[in-house]
Amino acid sequence: MTITRELAEYAAGLKSEAIPAEVTDRALALLTDLAGSAIRAAHDAESSPAILAMLERLGMTGEGPCSVFGMSRRFGAGAAALLNGAFGHSLDFDDTHADSSLHPSAPVVPAALAMAELTDASGPQMLAAIVVGFEVCCRIGMALDPTAHYARGFHPTATAGTFGAAAAAGRLLGLDAAAMESAFGVAASQASGSLQFLENGAWNKRYQVGEAAMKGLMAATLAAEGFHGSRDALEGRHGFFKGYSDGVVAERATAGLGTIWETMRIGVKPYPACRYTHAAVDGLLHLRQAHGWTAEEVSRISIGLHRNGIALVGAPLDEKRRARTIVEGQFSMPYAAAVALLRGGFGWDDYDLLGDAEAEALANRVNVWNDFSLEGLRHPFGATLKVEARGQTHELRIPDPSGEPDTFPDSQALAQKFTALTRPVSNSRDRDWLSRLGGLREAASVRQLMS
Repeated sequence: MTITRELAEYAAGLKSEAIPAEVTDRALALLTDLAGSAIRAAHDAESSPAILAMLERLGMTGEGPCSVFGMSRRFGAGAAALLNGAFGHSLDFDDTHADSSLHPSAPVVPAALAMAELTDASGPQMLAAIVVGFEVCCRIGMALDPTAHYARGFHPTATAGTFGAAAAAGRLLGLDAAAMESAFGVAASQASGSLQFLENGAWNKRYQVGEAAMKGLMAATLAAEGFHGSRDALEGRHGFFKGYSDGVVAERATAGLGTIWETMRIGVKPYPACRYTHAAVDGLLHLRQAHGWTAEEVSRISIGLHRNGIALVGAPLDEKRRARTIVEGQFSMPYAAAVALLRGGFGWDDYDLLGDAEAEALANRVNVWNDFSLEGLRHPFGATLKVEARGQTHELRIPDPSGEPDTFPDSQALAQKFTALTRPVSNSRDRDWLSRLGGLREAASVRQLMS
């Protein structure tokens, strides 16, 4: 059996009762975490008005059955999936799966939510579809080898995420294995996402993840309508694996399928920036609290990262030290370090330090280097710190950032993050999202629950 077919049979045939309760609970927690980011981004992300205006100009904002976090009106399924995906990823505050180095919820949850509302599915059906989507996109991302995929200039959340979105939507449409394989065939033609946004702090990354959610929805719907998609979409002669990576380890896509739950290996972000900055921020906050430093007392900061982290947040270093836009700040290790030392934390509102003279002076004292001891590890998000302050040198190794599966936040911490994000922009509908989403486990109709 081919890998594509095995994943298709899994996505179409997995029994809901075979999903452990803890896995379903984790899917709901991750959905709720994404919703908080999306609500804030719908109001505050500088790219959101342009995306909405584009949909308006193209006639894609007509009334439909599907909800969008942070908006009072409802949209057609495609537009809703695009908006929820783009909004959910815009703050770079959404979850991460270390082994695939991607953000699973941003493409998968919007596709599942839109299709659940379109088909009037139940809450448990939607949560099962989200789990299937997570498993598919994370496993495909692992098989790509994230380091090799990044080296080719691709963004795995948008590429592998398209397959996860197709799997989630296809399950809610009741696709059988053959139709699911066709959906994957269409998804392979649509999967896209470039890292070129790093060159000028562009908004592509946000949009391409929303597009992945919409494209997955479209791929599954085409298959449901009898569209004949290509077979062997992943491992074929001209398939996704061959075109998107020079380091594919194909068996990772199906190893432990149905017994090892990648959903339980998804972590939640404590800071609104690239995950590769988080371990260093954790370490700097710890040292700052332990020693009572002021930013002026720190003369030099040296941060060792995995090479994926260097590519995203550490190079070219001089440019990373001069972040001017939010996207540049989200992908700047020097900026994140400066914020941590100046503010004693790092939240969405701390992007007001962009262009601040004191922050930039501190960023100029940050050096980033490739720590080869981090290579080959299951989790590549660790960091090694060496900080010179008050004439002394302090060293610290942080194997994993906070929020990873071993330190996954409890429901109270997740609610606090949600509230901190949504309070500045919330209306009565937004304030009600927490309780509404909490009812998904028993909801007979997602559409009614969200109305």
